[in-house]
Amino acid sequence: MGKKKVAIVGTNGIPAQYGGFETLVENITSELSDLYSFKIYCSKTQNSRINFFNNSNLVYIPLKANGWQSIIYDIITLCDASLTSDIILYLGPGAGFTLPILNFFGRKTIINHGGLNEWEREKYSKYERYIAKAGHKIGARFALYNISDNQILRQSILASFNIDSHVIKYGGDHAQRIFPDESLLKKYPFLINDYYVNISRAQVDNNLHIVLESFKGMKDKKLVMISNWQISDYGKILKQEYYNKYKNIILLDAIYDKREINAIRGNSTAYIHSHSYCGTSPSLVEAMSLGLPIISYDVPINHETTQKKAVFFKNPTELSHILSSLSKEDLLKIGDSMKEIANQEYTWNKICAQYADLFDRCE
Repeated sequence: MGKKKVAIVGTNGIPAQYGGFETLVENITSELSDLYSFKIYCSKTQNSRINFFNNSNLVYIPLKANGWQSIIYDIITLCDASLTSDIILYLGPGAGFTLPILNFFGRKTIINHGGLNEWEREKYSKYERYIAKAGHKIGARFALYNISDNQILRQSILASFNIDSHVIKYGGDHAQRIFPDESLLKKYPFLINDYYVNISRAQVDNNLHIVLESFKGMKDKKLVMISNWQISDYGKILKQEYYNKYKNIILLDAIYDKREINAIRGNSTAYIHSHSYCGTSPSLVEAMSLGLPIISYDVPINHETTQKKAVFFKNPTELSHILSSLSKEDLLKIGDSMKEIANQEYTWNKICAQYADLFDRCE
């Protein structure tokens, strides 16, 4: 009996260059390709054009996996996957309304719903929210299995759609602490000093404005914030307002070089996590895996991920107070707690074994 054929749909593809879903796919294929035959769909924005990676077949589609093209991208890849694969792992079901049709072909579909209530994000228009919710709702009802990466998201999907889901979290132990060499110090001279770091997409529910407002009035604390500023008016306005205006605030464009991003994160004083609409946020668990102290935006989803052992803020005043009051001993204790949680909950070996269990159930 041959390997089960597993198609993974809904990402930009691998090698991972963009976000959490891509890193998830890269680690699943790395850990499980001896057991399953993987087919990974890649978008036009994927820079590499290799046909084979992690012992998996890569198929390129001349569309973007994000923005208005994403629904078409998902429909095309889902249809192809239904004809060529035994199991479909669908990450972020924007086109979940196609699943009743796909089920006609007898394919088993597993859906990972991504962040918390994606259909409520402020960045979406009313029409986009309606389409997003329909995708998740119909997809949830017709999927063989649903995945939530956090207990809070599981409760939300149950309340919204009356559908239960398996909680499979996100791994962070691929992140490695890099000590800066001469070339990195030349490119990023702030690495020799104390600084706090925030890495977020430039969208309003990631609350970059709160973090920036807090540091604006703190001359003795330095912030390094990394974002893709040009993807939204929100990001463009913030960069225009803060770029080179304050000596203690450094704004960098998105960095996809793993060595560079690990050096910047790993040598920071603490990681400031400002997301409010994420599940098990990849950037958060990666920072936890590095043993960084976590100062987090105060919402239940972040309490769940950090087991309430991080320090939490809701506004610039609270964040400023935290930054001023935490001692080095406090930060060390928080970092140790985060590392311990990450070692227990957020390792790829554990996460991939849980995905393998679901694949094996698909008979």
